[in-house]
Amino acid sequence: MNVNAGPRLDRLPMSAFHRRIMWLIGIGMFFDGFDIYVASTVLGATLKTGFSTLGQNALFVSMTFLGMMLGSLGTGFLGDRFGRRFTYQANLAVFGLASLGAALAPSMSVLIACRFVMGLGLGAENVVGYSTLAEFVPPQKRGKLQGLMAVFVVSGLPVAGLIGLLLIPAFGWRAMFVLGGFGALGVWYMRKSLPESPRWLDSVGRHEEADAILKRIEAEVVATRAGEPLPPAVIAKPSAAPAAALSFGSLFSGTMLQRMIVGCVTLVVVNTLLYGFVTWLPTFFVRQGFSIARSFSFALVMSLGAPIGSAIGALTADAWGRKPTIIGASLVAIVFGVIYPFVSHPLLLPVVGLLLTIPIYVLVALLFAIYVPELFPTEVRLRASGICNTLGRGATIVTPFIVVALFAQHGIVGVLALMVGLLAIQIVVVAWLGVEPTGRRLEDLQPTDTPGSEAMRTDPHASPLK
Repeated sequence: MNVNAGPRLDRLPMSAFHRRIMWLIGIGMFFDGFDIYVASTVLGATLKTGFSTLGQNALFVSMTFLGMMLGSLGTGFLGDRFGRRFTYQANLAVFGLASLGAALAPSMSVLIACRFVMGLGLGAENVVGYSTLAEFVPPQKRGKLQGLMAVFVVSGLPVAGLIGLLLIPAFGWRAMFVLGGFGALGVWYMRKSLPESPRWLDSVGRHEEADAILKRIEAEVVATRAGEPLPPAVIAKPSAAPAAALSFGSLFSGTMLQRMIVGCVTLVVVNTLLYGFVTWLPTFFVRQGFSIARSFSFALVMSLGAPIGSAIGALTADAWGRKPTIIGASLVAIVFGVIYPFVSHPLLLPVVGLLLTIPIYVLVALLFAIYVPELFPTEVRLRASGICNTLGRGATIVTPFIVVALFAQHGIVGVLALMVGLLAIQIVVVAWLGVEPTGRRLEDLQPTDTPGSEAMRTDPHASPLK
């Protein structure tokens, strides 16, 4: 019998339990971001020392994204089949051990192979981390805590750059992989205490396990409230017919298909913004005639938009709503995207660039961390999120070729025209097909035309669950 995992979790007030869940998942997400961004510091060193060639460096980057794409897809199926706890521990172990292997690589070919394996774990963490946290957090705080996960991830960008600046000259590029590997394995050990998601256990029929975990969580929260009883949770009223299990095919019909379109389009757009514009900034500046030193200083200023934008997304998602924030940030990015190509003053250029980068990272927080995981029911959440992330990562494989062609033909105007066009498409898709999850329980967001959606309904006259 269903143990009402969703209502029992959603009625819990914020407590030390939720903060512990957030920090342990968040630290793992930080090392995910750190390892993604470590390439920009490592590859310069491998090239300078003759360990690699430009062609091998390009292959290194390609294998990273290929691994992440496959990891995003694979973890969706594993997470819905074997559970959240199995997948978030397995992916940490994979990229932690592969990172240590990369530190010992005797050749660039071996390093590239290790990087591919690391990519599998990196892509998996991005999917399972956000989705797992969403299943524990009460709806009133879900946007804020989910958004803070994005802050953890993007903080890996400046931290990787700063640590690389300090470590590589003294200890070489291998030290970066040692640090990332031991960091990931340390988090793996700490996260062994994290419980399985009761929502997932309940959705797959493991009701006794779900109930046991819920009782431990409830006891821990009550203890932090000096014995004050928990607010009541409304018992879900079962229908006469048993709920039908959601199949993989249900993702591609009816309302669920519309949500898949929203998830895929938005993640393709935000990945293209990141890897078609933000990561190319130093190259654009150099080609526009600025020195390498000034180019990197401009890029550093603009990179501050990553934590600032992600924090804005985290702090406003619950207050402003998901759809208004996504559409608003897209409009702001369009405005500054139109202005940016016509700014040439060396003082104004990084400022306008920062103002463009901030709404891009508001979208990173909203889309990766908050909105896409909320779109899908628990039974298929990881598979659906994994497919959306896979298509988003897949876009990064072709983006560099498109950017190079546009920049060669039309300069920065051509690149920004692509970004503005994609943002306009995103606005239309979110406004037309998107749902508004702000403040709503995950169970209440399930489409009404999916199997089993009528099987459980909230009965306002039912006895409260104490």
